[in-house]
Amino acid sequence: MNERTIIEFADVDFSYNGVPVLEGVNFAVPPRTFISIVGPNAGGKTTLLKLMLGLLKPDRGRIEIFGLPPTKARPRIGYMPQHVQFDPRFPVSVLDVALMGRLGAGAGIGPYRKADREAALEALRRLEMEAFQRRPFAALSGGQRQRVLIARALATAPELLLLDEPTANVDMAVETELFELLHAMSAETAIVVVSHDLGFVSQYVESVICVNRRVMVHPTAAVTGEAISALYGADVRMVNHRKGLQTIT
Repeated sequence: MNERTIIEFADVDFSYNGVPVLEGVNFAVPPRTFISIVGPNAGGKTTLLKLMLGLLKPDRGRIEIFGLPPTKARPRIGYMPQHVQFDPRFPVSVLDVALMGRLGAGAGIGPYRKADREAALEALRRLEMEAFQRRPFAALSGGQRQRVLIARALATAPELLLLDEPTANVDMAVETELFELLHAMSAETAIVVVSHDLGFVSQYVESVICVNRRVMVHPTAAVTGEAISALYGADVRMVNHRKGLQTIT
C-alpha cells in the first residue's frame, strides 16, 4: 500500500463451499472518497465488504487495509451491516444504540466513559439525530433508524466507513437525504456503500465497484451504456472499464 491507497485487493478469489463467488479481484481505493459497490443479487457485494473487514478470508490473493491485514485494520473501520435484528420490546434508546459503536474502543471493561458518550453524541449530531437521543429506538421511523445505525458506525471515529445497503426499506426522499449526508462526510472519511441502484448512487459517488463474480471499477460518467444497462436491467450512467490493478481517482 502507498499513501494514496487505503484498500487494496490483488488477485483475490473467494468461494463458499467450493462455489466461486469472487474471481480475480484487483482494485485499490484512495482515502477521502465516496464509492459504491453495485451489482445483481448474490453477485458478491456483501462478500466483498466482509473480506475488507476480515470476517471472511480469501481462497487466494492479498487484501490490505491501511497496509495491514483486514483483521488488524478493523479498529480503524466503521461498519453498518445489511440486516440488523432487534427486539422492539427491549428498552434501548437512540443514545444506547450509538454507544454500542464504542464497545471495544475503550480501555478494558466497565461502564462507558465520558469520552464514549461525547463520541456517540457527536456521531448523532452529524446524522442530525442528537435531539432524539433519549427516544426509544423502536419508536423511530425507518429512515431515522438508519441514521442512528450509521451514527453507531461513526462513533469510533473511523478512517473508513463500510455501509451495506444503508438505505434499504426507506423511501426516495429519505434515501436522497442520507446520500447527501454521506457525500458531505466523505470529505473527511473514506466511505464505501453497497447499493442495489447504480442509477441513483452515481450522482453522489465518485466511482463504482461493479460486482458480479468478477469485479470492475468504473469512474462515473454522464452517458448511458448498453453493457451496464443490460447488467442492471435499466438505463444507468456510462462507465469506462479499466484493466488490471486500479486506483480510483
